[in-house]
Amino acid sequence: MHLYTMRTPLAADFAGTLEQLAGIGYATVGVSGRHGNSPAAIRQMLDRVRLKAVLEHVGYDTVTGPGLPQALEDVHTLGGRWIVVPSLPGSLHSPAGYREVARQFNRAGLAARESGLKLLYHNHGGDHEVVDGVSLYDILLDETDPELVGFELDVYWAAKGGSSAPGELFVRHPGRFPALHVKDMAPNGDFADVGSGVLDFPGMFDTARQGGVRQWLVEHDAPADPFATARAGYRYLSRLRY
Repeated sequence: MHLYTMRTPLAADFAGTLEQLAGIGYATVGVSGRHGNSPAAIRQMLDRVRLKAVLEHVGYDTVTGPGLPQALEDVHTLGGRWIVVPSLPGSLHSPAGYREVARQFNRAGLAARESGLKLLYHNHGGDHEVVDGVSLYDILLDETDPELVGFELDVYWAAKGGSSAPGELFVRHPGRFPALHVKDMAPNGDFADVGSGVLDFPGMFDTARQGGVRQWLVEHDAPADPFATARAGYRYLSRLRY
């Protein structure tokens, strides 16, 4: 479960929300917002209910600036293995900007590797736009070092962006996608609970191992009932083989 889905109940009762997720059956989470808690406090809450944090989302300016060493230490404290940049500043939305991002990611990725972690990037719809004949997402894939930089693929945004189907990305760039945001799309293009929408998850998952996927994280950006969404996603994925 990616905890952005649960941000509203987490803000009210962080520990209680984690306990309910564990009760549903989840074993791992991605951290996205601490809601006033320290990394050590979150780790204690996770350990108490036998959940494991596998990653944390950390802003681009922190990862590319002087805050990176502390951010890496925080991910270690949480027990994670990946530090993930969730989005990019709008000022970088151009081929030249994305080439600069690739350079910055290679530098930060080296520091992450030296600390025992891996740097990942999480996509949104705008990342899949073609600008001046070039796919912005392809710039990141082609100009980052696979040994230093990976990707947390959000399948909803990849599908909505339209430049490449998620399954095709796994084949074209094997091993680059250790983490996956499993997010479904309603027929009208809105968000949907996993398994209730139009995305072909079995088809995607046929090539997920080729893409290097090791972690599946349920997500919904605007759930009406976060716990119902969590239960639906868990039930659906527990029936699949991948």
